[in-house]
Amino acid sequence: MTRRSGPVLVEETIDHLPSVSIEDRRRVSDRIGTHADWLEAFRCLHLIEAPGHPVSSQDAPSSSLRIAAWNVERLKHVEEVAEVVRAANADVVLLSEVDVGCARSGQRHTVSELAGELGYGYAFGVEFVEAGLGDIRERTAHAGETNAEGLHGNAILSRYPLQRVAMARLDTDGAWFDDPDGLRGDQPRVGGRMALLAQVEGPSGTLTVVSVHLESHTDPRHRAEQFERLLDMIDSYDAFSPVLIGGDLNTSSLSVPGTTHEERRATVLAEPARLSDPAPWEPLFALAAARRYTVDGCNVPGAATQRSRPDGTPQPPFSKLDWFLSRGLTTAAPAVLEALSQDGTILSDHEALFVSVR
Repeated sequence: MTRRSGPVLVEETIDHLPSVSIEDRRRVSDRIGTHADWLEAFRCLHLIEAPGHPVSSQDAPSSSLRIAAWNVERLKHVEEVAEVVRAANADVVLLSEVDVGCARSGQRHTVSELAGELGYGYAFGVEFVEAGLGDIRERTAHAGETNAEGLHGNAILSRYPLQRVAMARLDTDGAWFDDPDGLRGDQPRVGGRMALLAQVEGPSGTLTVVSVHLESHTDPRHRAEQFERLLDMIDSYDAFSPVLIGGDLNTSSLSVPGTTHEERRATVLAEPARLSDPAPWEPLFALAAARRYTVDGCNVPGAATQRSRPDGTPQPPFSKLDWFLSRGLTTAAPAVLEALSQDGTILSDHEALFVSVR
C-alpha cells in the first residue's frame, strides 16, 4: 500500500476480504473512537478482493470492447442485472454501490454471485464498512436485522483477465462517521469515496478501466477535488495507456445537503440546462478536459441517468449523474438502458450506461 497526502493507492489483492466483527461495527455505530483509528484497523479497507479469472477460451479481446458503467444501488437484483449485461453483450462492467453481506441486499456476496452468473472474473474494493443498515428506508425495511459483513463498494467484472488491479481512495476525512447533525441521514460508516482501476490487454495494447463513485453529500467544488486526485493517481498508475473512466460522478450541479427538493425544482426550472448539461456548474469537467479526457462520443447527450425507485423516490426532474470519460480511445455507440428487468422490476435508481471502445 502506497500512502500519499490525502488519497491512498491500494494495490494488494486477496482471494477473499477479511471480515469486520459485529462488535467493532457496533462501536462504530456508537461513534466510539476516531475515524482515523477505525480506518487503520479495518484491513478490508486496505485490500482488494480479486480471486482470479475463470478458465475461458476467450482470453484475447477483439479490437473493440463493449463496456458498461452502472450504479446498481446495492446490487439487490443479481440475476436480473446479469440479464441486462448479457443482453447488451458487455465485455467489462464497471459497478458502483455494490454490497457484500448486507441485510438490505439479502446478505449476499453480490459481486461474486454476479460474476458467477456471467462467467466473468472480478475485483471488488470497499468504499465503506457499514456500521448500520443504511438509509432511513433501509433501516425501516430491515429493522432488527444485522449485517453479516457490512461491506459496500465498487467492482469491475470482465470477460477477460484483469491485470494490475488497484484502488484509489479519494478521501479519508470520515465525513460519514463524524456527522453530528445527521446531514447524511445517520449512516455511520468507515472509509471514503474511491475508484477501482484495472487493465485489460487487447491486440493493440493496454486499456485502463476505472470504476468511480464521487461524493453525493457535498458540493461541486469538493467533487472536483476528488476527481483531480483520481486523475493524478491514474497518471501515477499509468500515464500512457488509453483510459476509460465510468461511474457515478453525482454531478447534480447543486450542494447536497443544503438544497431542499422545492429549492432544487425552482433552480432547475430557472436553469433547466443544468440537469442535462451540468458541466458549467461542475468544475470537474474542465479539469478533465485540461487533462485530455473527453465526454464526447461516449455519452448520450442530454440523457438523464436517474430514475424513481418503487417507493417513488427520487422524484423528477432527474439529473445526468453518470458518465464515461475517455482518453486516447475511439468510442462509439453510447447507450443509456433502463434499469428494468424483463418483467419490469426496477433494478436501481440509476440507469445503465454502455459504450464501445477501441
